[in-house]
Amino acid sequence: MKHEDNFSEAELPLHTPPAEKPRQIDKAEDAAVLLDRLYRQSTDFLRERFRDVLDGKPVDGRYRAYYPMIRTTTHSHAQVDSRLAFGHVAGPGVYSTTITRTGLFRDYLDHQIDLLIANHNVPVEIGYSDVPIPLHFAFPEGQHVDGAIDEHFDRPLRDIFDAPDLTVTDDSIVNGEFDEMPGTIQPLAPFTAPRIDYSLHRLSHYTATSAKHFQNYVLFTNYQFYVDEFIAYAKRALADPASGYDAFVEPGNLLTQAGGSEPVSGARVTRQPQMPAYHLKRGDRCGITMVNIGVGPSNAKTITDHIAVLRPHTWLMLGHCAGLRNTQSLGDYVLAHGYVREDHVLDEDLPIWVPIPALAEVQIALEQAVAEITGLAGYELKKVMRTGTVATIDNRNWELRDHLGPIKRLSQSRAVALDMESATIAANGFRFRVPYGTLLCVSDKPLHGELKLPGMATEFYTRQVAQHLLIGIRALEKARDMPPERLHSRKLRAFNETAFQ
Repeated sequence: MKHEDNFSEAELPLHTPPAEKPRQIDKAEDAAVLLDRLYRQSTDFLRERFRDVLDGKPVDGRYRAYYPMIRTTTHSHAQVDSRLAFGHVAGPGVYSTTITRTGLFRDYLDHQIDLLIANHNVPVEIGYSDVPIPLHFAFPEGQHVDGAIDEHFDRPLRDIFDAPDLTVTDDSIVNGEFDEMPGTIQPLAPFTAPRIDYSLHRLSHYTATSAKHFQNYVLFTNYQFYVDEFIAYAKRALADPASGYDAFVEPGNLLTQAGGSEPVSGARVTRQPQMPAYHLKRGDRCGITMVNIGVGPSNAKTITDHIAVLRPHTWLMLGHCAGLRNTQSLGDYVLAHGYVREDHVLDEDLPIWVPIPALAEVQIALEQAVAEITGLAGYELKKVMRTGTVATIDNRNWELRDHLGPIKRLSQSRAVALDMESATIAANGFRFRVPYGTLLCVSDKPLHGELKLPGMATEFYTRQVAQHLLIGIRALEKARDMPPERLHSRKLRAFNETAFQ
């Protein structure tokens, strides 16, 4: 039986949580505590009103709650430490951002707000924004609003609660498309609260793991046997008290604790998600997440679009590639220091004329990791690794077309390897200000008659899978030893950049 509303089409009184005046706060911890209280007050209100409606209580209007916000106002052109890539605003003005999932982002908020207050010596203002929280984003992970719930009402659910609004859920800030006119409020963070909430829900859908399990250092791969090696490595790490890792999470949020052999929570998935994720966790969130993105630039863009809102410290691509030089052998490594972008999925967000620079900190970590794991150094290292340009395309069967044109472009660009994901991941890292790097393993040499066919892989190549993974893990551990302020390079920052990293 449908719920009987007791108001007419024209009468929609608005019900909200109790209003609160914004407060000026000069300590980051106090600001984060207030943000958390306001966020919980808003989401509790929406969930309680939704339960009331489902329980049959009269619908006496429209129910709305708002995201909390943080705002700061500066009046000075004072220069801060020029070595800092983030933690400060560009000049005088009013800067603001909406906030969500305060529990998940507590450490991040503490750090970013602390830098902002310290660098400008001004308080921050905490209060409610004018941006409504969609009902769908007010529920904890694992709970959701059933799409068939409209059947219980005489009017659409969105007439009673706010629904996600794509007109305020976009990448205008990171793409540099926001209004910079004097007098307008400028963004304080790279993502708005609705954009973050959208991505957190998509992450759970695509990876079958909760956003809370994602770590600050991420490996992407395009083959399942890398994941198999990662699972084996994670189990060894959990058995070693000196490893520093305390849990491992698999799809379905299956969580195995250090010292244990069986999951203590979660439920095994009945079917694999599109891009399964695995998390080797540490208490400080500085463990390692691995995602099998499958094949193609579309998947690469999709997953990095969403992981970016978690503000990771580094992501790396570990995958297979076609070696383009006759001097390469199957199993050799390619450390990308440049990219030819023929993937096209980011053309409208980041034009192809934008260079994607190599990041020195990540490059050094990768090269040192290769030397450490292989036992080679200096000139000897060149036997198994080549640094050069990686070309990324969107056509897996490019060899079947007239390839004289592509070969000419590859030669002119000095490309040494070809794949379908690396430039996409690097370009999205550049776009989202997330440090990135690429280390590929040569799996075929199509220009030299060595195609990727069953039985053509050498024993050396087969051994490289485990070694390749260890190199990626060791590189991320080296990156973890660096201060985040060093990793988040100034090369990733635009002219008028947000203060929050």
